[in-house]
Amino acid sequence: MASRPQSRLVVYAALAGNLAIALTKFVAAGVTGSSAMLSEGVHSLVDTTNEVLLLYGMKRASRPRDASHPFGYGRELYFWSFVVALLVLALGAGVSIYEGILHLLHPHPMERPLVNYAVLAASLVFEGVSWLIALREFRRHKGDLGWFEAFRRSKDPTTFTVLFEDSAALVGLLIALAGVALSHHYRLPAFDGIASIAIGGVLAVSSLLLARETKGLLIGETAHPHVRDAILRIADADIDILSANGVLTVQLGPDQVVAALSAEFRDALDTTRIEACVNRVESAIKRAHPEISTLFVKPQTRATWEESEGAPQPE
Repeated sequence: MASRPQSRLVVYAALAGNLAIALTKFVAAGVTGSSAMLSEGVHSLVDTTNEVLLLYGMKRASRPRDASHPFGYGRELYFWSFVVALLVLALGAGVSIYEGILHLLHPHPMERPLVNYAVLAASLVFEGVSWLIALREFRRHKGDLGWFEAFRRSKDPTTFTVLFEDSAALVGLLIALAGVALSHHYRLPAFDGIASIAIGGVLAVSSLLLARETKGLLIGETAHPHVRDAILRIADADIDILSANGVLTVQLGPDQVVAALSAEFRDALDTTRIEACVNRVESAIKRAHPEISTLFVKPQTRATWEESEGAPQPE
């Protein structure tokens, strides 16, 4: 999926929106002295940097395999997605909470609050458009799965990372709007600082969820269960295979899976026919699932598979 135009469109839309919004927020923060607005500016700047890193990761992951990386560079995208999650936590959440505490310790009245209202309203529109694009792409791939289950099973970090970032941004904007409104109405700058801390909390939660999911992809997750089931079904259907015992899969990138199949061949087959069977099964499997870049077939009985591999199949 790293090479799919729709995934890139999601990132480009978020990048353009966040860059424009970040500049506007920083100008508004300088004019009004709002802590929440400054935190929102940092938030948007971090998100902009994150989109650049995701695009870089997508480009690196699309490189063809070579002698030093025989299975390709698919995990580059997972690495940079993990870096993005850490940046959200370290910069976005950290700076927002720090700025909020600083504003509570040294409060100063907000100036020209109408500027903040205008910027926040425009930001909600821009972030909303980016969020809808990411949501549409994520919904297109989730199928019948629930939202959280689809997030946990997703192998493409670009879409769910942007969706999480935009969701956190929308929540942060609403918090900032509440902080600005309360500070303006009650003439209490403390509300602005509290809003900044709350924005930091939202960013911390979203970054930890992103880090948890991308870490699993980075260290190696199995492919979707339906991929495993398809491999076993296709192998079992071949006339020269007595039984397809089991299969192990590893997701190396959004569109890259390496699989190892254990199969028992019929006793009457010679080496030539076994080789032909393997080629036939491999071609059929790759036609059904082009994301399977490499398939290894190990001839062995079911009893040997169960004893030597102990390979528990994921649910």
